[in-house]
Amino acid sequence: MNYSDLFHSGELLRRTAMAYRRLAACDLCSQNCGVERIKGDRGICGAALKPKIASANLHKGEEPPISGSSGSGTIFLSGCSLKCAFCQNFPISQFCNGEEISTGELAARMLKLQRQRAHNINFVTPTHYLPQILAALWLAIPLGFTLPIVWNSSGYDKVDALQLLDGVVAIYLPDMKYSDDATAVEISAAPDYCSINRAAVTEMLRQVGHLTTDGQGIATGGLIVRHLVLPEGRAGSLETLPWIAENLGEKTHVALMSQYFPAHKALGMAGLNRSVNHEEYDAAVEVLEEAGLENGWVQELDEERGAI
Repeated sequence: MNYSDLFHSGELLRRTAMAYRRLAACDLCSQNCGVERIKGDRGICGAALKPKIASANLHKGEEPPISGSSGSGTIFLSGCSLKCAFCQNFPISQFCNGEEISTGELAARMLKLQRQRAHNINFVTPTHYLPQILAALWLAIPLGFTLPIVWNSSGYDKVDALQLLDGVVAIYLPDMKYSDDATAVEISAAPDYCSINRAAVTEMLRQVGHLTTDGQGIATGGLIVRHLVLPEGRAGSLETLPWIAENLGEKTHVALMSQYFPAHKALGMAGLNRSVNHEEYDAAVEVLEEAGLENGWVQELDEERGAI
């Protein structure tokens, strides 16, 4: 079943209504703030009722099956349920820079990107705007919207919220940031990140399976896990990568990222105030290979400039 089927059966509208009801005492993400976003109150994510976006453009910097030849229709949503000290997009995620729009305008942006020949619509940090995204999709479908939906999240998603997206999202692109809860709290203010994250990616895999592509190598569905290597092993690559192989399967596509550099508050944090070096990244690559994770992408590293 896909979102077109859900639309015509009335299920998409039912799920949209269910999602909006959760905004009355918001529990969409694992922070469980309980604020009345229906009335405009804001929780940890910084979001109120209307969707707020920083940009909506074609983007060619994602993994090859996502960007393809024409680009991914990337919509950067303002705010975030995490408070990552090193976030490179902190003006958007932490300061909530962007434009507040209606769900009708969000649908219009999706349709514009489709006309620009985007391969997909890629919602970046979408978790806190799940109801609004469902509403925009419901408005866009009768106007001719047909592109696959990419859910590009921090991985701090709740399983019961993700279940509202079953059949809606074609491609999940979550982070697996940490293997240690204390580190997740220290760096990202994310309690119980590891168990929440692992349950979330397991649900994502259940919904969409492993990555599939068309004849041109463009993603049509499936899961891609992103793991950013941090200095001094702070990301827990030694534990996370074998967990992926053992629990999600060796067929899982993993993007092992080396582009960490100290941004935002990390500039003043010991252990995070420098870029990843060759030894640290190469050690993570070795763990990836030993785990049997052969699908995905590794990067070259220039310690002066970050990933290339």
